[in-house]
Amino acid sequence: MAKILLINGSPRQNGCTDRALREIAETLEAGGVQAEVVWLGNQPMQDCIACGSCRKTGKCVFDKDPVNEIAAKMDFVDGIVIGSPVYYSGATGRLTSFLDRLFFSTPKEKFAGKIGAAVASARRAGTTATFQRLNQYFLIQNMIVVGSQYWNEVHGATPADVEQDEEGLQTMRTLARNMIWLLGSIEAGKKQGLTFPPDELPRKKTNFI
Repeated sequence: MAKILLINGSPRQNGCTDRALREIAETLEAGGVQAEVVWLGNQPMQDCIACGSCRKTGKCVFDKDPVNEIAAKMDFVDGIVIGSPVYYSGATGRLTSFLDRLFFSTPKEKFAGKIGAAVASARRAGTTATFQRLNQYFLIQNMIVVGSQYWNEVHGATPADVEQDEEGLQTMRTLARNMIWLLGSIEAGKKQGLTFPPDELPRKKTNFI
């Protein structure tokens, strides 16, 4: 069975972001795809310090937060959804620190060819900037970004408010169904002998001085 990991980057475990992710998870489960929602918690998150240790070990040198734990889960999932509330038109600093380290320290092949989607939650504005910021992590790792009938966002100051955002919740369900369809299409392609295209090697790097 295919599996999607949903990451709640809000400091509030059962807030608006969680409500959006739960709508996705329930639709995935109803469509035969396993869904796991993980809350990152609300403790301080270490930034990446560019020490380069992960290039030798394949894991982040800081091992007292969820980064390496989530990286290990990537071996067993077919895609991820990252959810964040909006702070000053962007994802939370804590979530950004987590994602910087996760995507930098984890071997690229754990992400390549898998599907990814971002979800933003706001009282009023800033969702599209947050949505775009989160999508950058998927796009640089050869992941397949999944869209919906509208940008993946919900609105409200409380989960009860989000319940009234009928369009937002419908967008979450449509996103989940698109993910189910894409996962099925990928599996059908594999049965026909199609594989995800590998990177050209060696990889080129150009510095602009």
